[in-house]
Amino acid sequence: MPAQREGGWRSHADPSRAGRAPVGRLAPSPTGLLHLGHARSFLLAWWQARSRGGRVLLRIEDLDRERSRPELVATLLEDLAWLGLDWDGEPVFQSRDTSALTDAIERLLAEGLAYPCTCSRAEVAALSAPHAGQAEPRYPGTCRGLWRTRDQAQRASGRAAGVRVLVPAGEVEIADRIAGTRRFDVAVEVGDFLIQRKDGAFAYQLAVVVDDARSRVSEVLRGDDLLPSAARQWHLQEHLDLPHPEWIHVPLVVDAGGRRLAKRAGDLALAELRARGVDPRAVVAWAARSAGLDAPERAGAPELLGAFDLERLPREPVRLAPRDLDRLLAARA
Repeated sequence: MPAQREGGWRSHADPSRAGRAPVGRLAPSPTGLLHLGHARSFLLAWWQARSRGGRVLLRIEDLDRERSRPELVATLLEDLAWLGLDWDGEPVFQSRDTSALTDAIERLLAEGLAYPCTCSRAEVAALSAPHAGQAEPRYPGTCRGLWRTRDQAQRASGRAAGVRVLVPAGEVEIADRIAGTRRFDVAVEVGDFLIQRKDGAFAYQLAVVVDDARSRVSEVLRGDDLLPSAARQWHLQEHLDLPHPEWIHVPLVVDAGGRRLAKRAGDLALAELRARGVDPRAVVAWAARSAGLDAPERAGAPELLGAFDLERLPREPVRLAPRDLDRLLAARA
């Protein structure tokens, strides 16, 4: 563990990676169609790694059994190729090999860094309201210290058990390239969080930590709505003796009213833009201009590698005005 600073812990990068070419990743999930917000984030991640001679990996995050739609994978791959993005090696599907996730769970349980939990969502919600700024209630620690294994928990309670990670008290200090230094107290904000559900499904927080480490990902560029997740992932990385990547959380794309673009809201999908015959170079150029680059009306992703500079990225959300969308729709291939 790193040395504790006043009331918190400092995020750090792995010093052994100094001077090495970065390893970035694209990590779409087949739970819906990709939209312009996804396009911008993936382009930024690709430019950030490739502009410094780095590798880009592709991981399909398909562990969500309830929401993942295997038929969308081909569409995701077509969307990325349409944007002019490439990746190194074959795509990795999270669901095809979860052995490392199982090993991580068993290690955390054996070392007393995680524990079985039989509480239902309704029970947790009834005991604790969400912390300010959080979408989920804080877990009050009901099952902490009761059992060491899931079998013990099930025999004692007659209920299936999930697994929660033990979150130590104190703030975590995350150094982010865009957001700057941010402090989070996971113990106060969400408490011990789930890393495996009762049905055996692995949680996103565990999966992303283990799979990034397996693939030696050294930088994580994603939307800033996931910045609080970095603090949770930091705890898991510490518990599992894994290095912390460089965090780069970029502001989101929002509509004219300030609402973030979202799959569930049915925002204009890249697949629909493709079907309408929109020139992908117009989308790439729009994303480049939104990142502070002096890009022409149309440009391919590789053409802009030499000009990309993360320091020029605006620190506020990107507003997609109706006129911007109209210009993209009018840009025929």
